[in-house]
This record gives sequence, C-alpha cells and structure tokens, in this order.
Amino acid sequence: MNKPVKQHLIDPEICIRCYTCENTCPIGAIEHDDNNVVVNADVCNFCMDCIPVCPTGSIDEWRVVMEPYTLEQQYEMDELPEQEDIEAAPANDDEEVADPVAVLLAEAHKGAGGKAKAPVSAAKPVVNMYNLGKPAKMTVQGNYPLTKDPDHDVRHIILDPGALPFPVLEGQSVGIIPPGTDADGNAHLPRLYSVSSPRDGERAGYHNISLTVKREENGLASNFLCDLEQGASVDVTGPFGATFLMPSTSDAHLLLICTGTGSAPMRAFTMQRQRSGATGGMTMFFGARTPDSLPYFGPLKKVPETLLKQHLVFSRMPDSEKEYVQDRMIAEEDVIAALLQDEKTHIYICGLRGMEEGVEKAMTSIAESIGEQWTALRDTMREDGRYHVETY
Repeated sequence: MNKPVKQHLIDPEICIRCYTCENTCPIGAIEHDDNNVVVNADVCNFCMDCIPVCPTGSIDEWRVVMEPYTLEQQYEMDELPEQEDIEAAPANDDEEVADPVAVLLAEAHKGAGGKAKAPVSAAKPVVNMYNLGKPAKMTVQGNYPLTKDPDHDVRHIILDPGALPFPVLEGQSVGIIPPGTDADGNAHLPRLYSVSSPRDGERAGYHNISLTVKREENGLASNFLCDLEQGASVDVTGPFGATFLMPSTSDAHLLLICTGTGSAPMRAFTMQRQRSGATGGMTMFFGARTPDSLPYFGPLKKVPETLLKQHLVFSRMPDSEKEYVQDRMIAEEDVIAALLQDEKTHIYICGLRGMEEGVEKAMTSIAESIGEQWTALRDTMREDGRYHVETY
C-alpha cells in the first residue's frame, strides 16, 4: 500500500514570479514555464533554503498526498488544491502509532512567518494575466526624475497599455522584461516592480500605470527603465500579488512603514484613498538618506495631514545624528501603541530587507509598553489580513 508523502508546492495566486526561490535552490528543484513557478517533487529534499528568501510567503505551501502532483499538473494550476482527506494505514493491534498524515502536516515548515492574507474587504485581484510567453506591450508616456541626489537616481515611469486590458490593484507588482539575452543566450527573466499608481490609472480613468525605479549600478532592468524615452515600447508581465492589498472599508487606518522605492505601493494607497474619499486616515514612516534622495518629497508636502500623517526620517543630514525609521517609531510610541490596539488598523511594511530587524525591535518594544507580546499580536493581525510585509 502506498504511504502518504509531504509535497512542497508554490501558491500560484500569491507568487509574484520574482524567481528568487529558483535562483536560491541549491539542487535545482524549482523551475518555471511561461505560467507558473513549480517544485519538482522528485528532486526537492526539503532543505528549506528557498523559504526565507520569498518576499510573499507563496513558497511556504505543503500538501500531504498519496501521489505527488506532477510538474505538468502544477504548471496548469491557477490556485492550489485543498488538502485532501487521506486515511492512515491501520496500525497493528498491539502497536500505538501516530496518524502519519497528521505527523506529516505537523512537520510543514512555517519559515515565512505564517501565511500572508489579503484584507477581508480587499477587491479581488487579477493575477498573471500576461506572462513570459505573451507579455503586454506598453508604451512609455513619461520618465521623470524624483530625486536630486546623484547617488540615488530614482525615476517615476508611466506606462500606457493602450487598448490592452491591464487591471491592477494598489499593492500589486508587474514584471519588466529587459530586451536581449543573457550569457547563455536565454531571454532575460522579468524584474519585479511595485505599481505606484492607483487602480484607475496614474491619471484617473486612463488606466495607465506608474513605477518607481531606482537606478542600480550594473542593474540590467533598472538601467533599461531609467534610460527609456517617451514612446519606447516595454514588455510587461503580470499583474502579480494577491495579499499586499488595501482594505476597501473607508474607516480602516493604514500604518505605512517604508524606505526608498518601498514607497511605491504607499503612493498608490495614498492616491486611491484620496480619490475614494476614505475617512480612516493613514500614518506613514518614510526613511531616506536626505530629502534630496527621498522619492516624492515634493508631492508629499501637498498631501493634507487629515489624509496622511507623515514622519519623514533622514539618516544622512549634515550636523544631525543619524535617524532611522525605527528610531522615529520609538519616539512616536504612543501613536503606534494606540494604532496597535485599534482593530481597524492595517500595517504595511515595504523596502529593503535590512529594515525588518529594526522595525521588529521597535514593534516589540511598543507592544510591551501596552502589555502585549508583539509576535502574538503580529500573528493575529496577519491571520486577520491586517499585517503585510514585502521586502527585497
């Protein structure tokens, strides 16, 4: 009789096709086609190297099966199958053994910190409408510098899908396919960028999209994008992401914590809330080196405080001590503590992966000040679809 086995899968709804897991896997167990990223059950040895690098938690999925899903089956999945009921083999009369299915499920690794969930009231996202084999052709409408710091060249790039439908929600990402091939003659894989415009377009009703792109030295996609001229054509995949989404409830309060180009989805949130007339307000902690290197510094000054309470934090100001996002959070402990106790609060963290440790320490201290354990509170908020992290 066949015994049940644990199989590692990837959630195609949540996966943003950044291919980080595939590039990280030391044994080549992860691969992709034009549609999905999948795990080869014949190769995977459950080393877990892919778990912590995934920005969405889509990699942290497991099923107990009698027969593993084949690669062909996984490539065709639009969503993961539910866990099937599997009966354990009967034990000997004189032998007590644990249910092997329960044991296998209990072993399922939760290295991504628990499953990310979209807010209950969030709009339903469209995912993977355009893929590697059939990307959307978009035209550059504009390419504008956002910073005055020569070491931090950040651009606001507007793309027009023309007559192509490209439904996208705030918090989703798109893939940009750089032209040309790599050293092996293969087409370049897409690079992922968060959309910085609201759902009805950079210009309301036009359904164009904008990206916030920092030029990276030797960065293939970032240099391609930052050098684009008006009228140029770009191959775009996506949209991707089904959890880093806004609640639709008007009275929800958003706590936004970001650095650098992690501001992209926060800008989209702010514009959509302003257009929709949301009443719950937002509080943002936004870190950069200086005002000259902070994207959207000028436009942020025009956003009313009734909509967005801003804490702009700078770490390289002349004649000033270095201040980071977590430092300002501690200084504003009472404000955040009140938000943590409000069930209408939704937390969004986006930016470089290195910011997470500092934010976690600050949250731990603030939670303790109100008699709460941060890890327990965080996990409850995540389960409720009110805690979201995307770092890279």
